[in-house]
Amino acid sequence: MNPDPFLNLDRVIHEKGRMAIMSLLAATPELSFTEMRNTLNMTDGNLSVHLRTLQEAGYVAVTKTFQERRPLTTCSLTPSGRAAFTNYIELLSQIVEQHRKK
Repeated sequence: MNPDPFLNLDRVIHEKGRMAIMSLLAATPELSFTEMRNTLNMTDGNLSVHLRTLQEAGYVAVTKTFQERRPLTTCSLTPSGRAAFTNYIELLSQIVEQHRKK
């Protein structure tokens, strides 16, 4: 078995909560903080910490605006975030294929 795919998994994405966020954002162009929180059943604090980590890695863009005089925070994948997630999924596929060959 080739260990390279395991060793090359992106540690930022690999954490369960961040992988869920990346998966959700990969499926849609943009989501509000509230939509993500409710869909993923996370607390505000937990989601905020994960988003900050992804934002610092350059994977997620966070935009703060106002809608009807209320604050609105939206998130989307950056081009580098989309590329990193695509690479992550490809590595997972390689791992799965290695186990299927057994």
